[in-house]
Amino acid sequence: AGLRFIVGSRATKAPADLASHFRWHGDAFTDGQVIDTITPRVATTTARGVNDEQKRAEPVWDPAVHERSWRAVWSYSAKRAARDAKTLTLQENRAKAVIAGEKAARTPRFVTVKNGSRSLDETSLARARRVVGLKGYVTNIPATLMPAGEVIASYHELWHVEASFRMSKSDLRARPIFHHTRDAIEAHLTIVFA
Repeated sequence: AGLRFIVGSRATKAPADLASHFRWHGDAFTDGQVIDTITPRVATTTARGVNDEQKRAEPVWDPAVHERSWRAVWSYSAKRAARDAKTLTLQENRAKAVIAGEKAARTPRFVTVKNGSRSLDETSLARARRVVGLKGYVTNIPATLMPAGEVIASYHELWHVEASFRMSKSDLRARPIFHHTRDAIEAHLTIVFA
């Protein structure tokens, strides 16, 4: 339909989207760093091939060239990293408590069950720790129309839309109406709501 969008991306997609960054720079990020790259639309080998980690520079998304991919913007925040690290530590401690039998609960994150015995999933935990502080945004808006900083700023304005929608659902205010037929009442409320 030719519509444009900006949505949040899952942190689990970061290692694939940022393969080149991780290869050339490791886990090092600076506060406020923004990386504009590509994320595959579909989970095929061809689609994943757009992020060539042999190249030092991140690929620039072009809708004509990258038909099976979207543009991905990743930003790093030290404040988010501290919060994410704290959350991961709590999840790790909970997983260890469940494994030790100190807590009886559903299987928490980072616990694997093999042959009836529980163990800490070190690989998943390390992968999660590697992407703390990162937040991803996926869009179909080219960098020529909207720079990465504007993509992030636009996504952060979403709360205004959500707040106004919540307000319109809960705080619909109308003057007293003195209509007697159903059609007149519905017409009046439709106009007030619009």
